[in-house]
Amino acid sequence: MKKILLILLIIIVFYALKQLVYKPYAWKKAINTPEHKLQLGSFIFSKQRGHNGSQSFENKYFIFKVTEINGDYVRLSVIRQLSQPDKLLQSDFSTTKDSYNNLKENIRSITITPILSEDLYKGDASYIINDYLLEKYPVLATSRYYYEDLPEDRKKPILSNNPDELNNYFNMVYSKKEIIKNGKLVPYTLNYNNEIQLSQQISENIDLILNCRVLSQK
Repeated sequence: MKKILLILLIIIVFYALKQLVYKPYAWKKAINTPEHKLQLGSFIFSKQRGHNGSQSFENKYFIFKVTEINGDYVRLSVIRQLSQPDKLLQSDFSTTKDSYNNLKENIRSITITPILSEDLYKGDASYIINDYLLEKYPVLATSRYYYEDLPEDRKKPILSNNPDELNNYFNMVYSKKEIIKNGKLVPYTLNYNNEIQLSQQISENIDLILNCRVLSQK
């Protein structure tokens, strides 16, 4: 019995050292390399724990594109696929484990098109590849992967106290400091007094940051 307890204690100690010492060290070392540093255009991979509609939880997989860095504000956009006409797939709207791993391995060879948000609502139907999108973004004929982008005039911090404008700006905006220091996605939100705050309670861990320009030079 004592041997079993000793083995369990050793396992717990090693796990604690891994989580509290090794992982933070490895993250800080990686974030300072050109391949994994946070910058405009970076891809951020995140495995997140989500409720599956029953009493249990399951992993959800997200891949983000960094579309704006303004001081501590980092705006992200989710990588998705446009659906084909008359062929809606769940994988077009959420990333499966297989596609997540595939993109981690092949992100530098896959074309991912920035599409202005308003363009996704034009044409025959929303979020479906159509003649309008193909004409404006011909590269979509090669790959249906995309991320929503904003025009430059909307990538400026809102100075207004209007709650709607603030909510609109801080949608998908995270803390640069938290990403670099702790490897976490901590969003900016508005509290009940419409004051901007960091919401640590809904933070998510980052799995990996990749920069394709650096990768393509290897």
